[in-house]
Amino acid sequence: METIAKPWPALWSLVIGFFMILIDTTIVSVANPAIMRGLGADLNAVLWVTSAYLLAYAVPLLITGRLGDRFGPKNLYLGGLVIFTLASAWCGFAGSIEMLIVARVFQGLGASLMTPQTMAVITRIFPPDRRGAAMGLWGATAGVATLVGPILGGVLVDGFGWEWIFFVNVPIGIVAFVLAARLVPSLEKHPHKFDILGVVLSAVGLFLLVFGIQEGEAYDWGTIAGPITVWGLIVAGIVVLIGFVVWQRYNRGEPLLPLKLFRDRNFSLANGAITTVGFTITSMSLPLIFFYQTVLGLTPTQSALMMVPMAVISGVLAPVAGKLIDRYNPRYIAVTGMLLLALALVWYSLLLTPDRPIWMFLLPSAVLGLANAGIWGPLSTTATRNLPPQLAGAGSGVYNTTRQIGAVLGSASIAALMQARISAELGGGASGAAPGGEMPTTGGELPEALHAGFTAAMAQALLLPAAVALIGAVIVVFFAKPKPPQWGPRAQAAPDDAAATEQEAQATRP
Repeated sequence: METIAKPWPALWSLVIGFFMILIDTTIVSVANPAIMRGLGADLNAVLWVTSAYLLAYAVPLLITGRLGDRFGPKNLYLGGLVIFTLASAWCGFAGSIEMLIVARVFQGLGASLMTPQTMAVITRIFPPDRRGAAMGLWGATAGVATLVGPILGGVLVDGFGWEWIFFVNVPIGIVAFVLAARLVPSLEKHPHKFDILGVVLSAVGLFLLVFGIQEGEAYDWGTIAGPITVWGLIVAGIVVLIGFVVWQRYNRGEPLLPLKLFRDRNFSLANGAITTVGFTITSMSLPLIFFYQTVLGLTPTQSALMMVPMAVISGVLAPVAGKLIDRYNPRYIAVTGMLLLALALVWYSLLLTPDRPIWMFLLPSAVLGLANAGIWGPLSTTATRNLPPQLAGAGSGVYNTTRQIGAVLGSASIAALMQARISAELGGGASGAAPGGEMPTTGGELPEALHAGFTAAMAQALLLPAAVALIGAVIVVFFAKPKPPQWGPRAQAAPDDAAATEQEAQATRP
């Protein structure tokens, strides 16, 4: 239908921008202390530099995916790239923490416009039976970017200053724009009526839910202002989202979220699985980074480099896994990847002791690379395989929304669990411990007497993402065998086979 002769150059041009916006979800974490010093901000204010980006990124994804169907994925992608690149320059020049937070909101909006379009273009220019390798590359980009962010952030902050974690996006954004403008095809637009009530309900519901989960720890899961509580926001968000789903079910016009997407068993299960992946990948790094810096005394750059085996192996093997997806049932590859992910995290948990040789932590990092290569591509391929082109944007919007919600859940959950385990292992009475056993600042010194207890707390916290990865493996087990492609070079075989089967059935009837 919309396949093009040379889809790979188009995909590579999209991957550059996609890689850039995903790096910005993690690159700021290692720069927070430098930003605090440079702008004279307190900890609560600087945490909003990340929170504002994630909120502006996650909340509009359902809407921006649908806009791609309406106005063309290329147009939305290029528009989002311009916003993101200009906002990056704005971030670098920000003279106050308030200005930086506002600029990060615009960065997040630009990223939200771009992300669903990458999957939508892949879905529309690659036929289902040749989409595995493409999704493998897309998945490798998503996985590696989450790891490269802290590494690149550490190098730039140590070498040039915190502003350069944003300035570096400007030349990359310009190159990405030129390549995408030249190489990405202008695909057919599908006219849609805009579901205004659906837009409002989805945006409000997602904002309340994501804000409540993301900021719960900052407010100690209690009161935010007056009668407003964290749990009140979360419950209100769930209620509004239920109302959104009900409206989508009974909307006589054209709903923002076509619920028929979920009639495809694999699409539904893939969304559940990618939620667990978003949770696991986001939550696993925090206990490790704290351990590396506060117990082993590594710098931010050194601690991030401990993840290099994962990034390298994942990047090399993901395209190989993508080719296997087109030949074999993606379920087997994805189950293997999820189990390896859980195994690596349990291995980390068992290794975590203050006197363990540092090189040993590179071994589970390598296993994580194997796992990563076998997760992203199979899941995204399974989710999009049966999507018709006119629903590519809506489907990719849903898929990326669930991934982001999983990431927010993971970030909030691991922070709460780490706090609880530190309190249990150290308490407030131990000499040198923070009141109430609070987490030390990343990179801060921890008295040697507390190393064993703190390390035990981090090891226990790692079991949470390991357990969630196992849940993801169970979900993937129930993937149905992929259906014959509905369009593309091999699509003609399916009707012929069906006709032959019907003729055989008629011949055997009495």
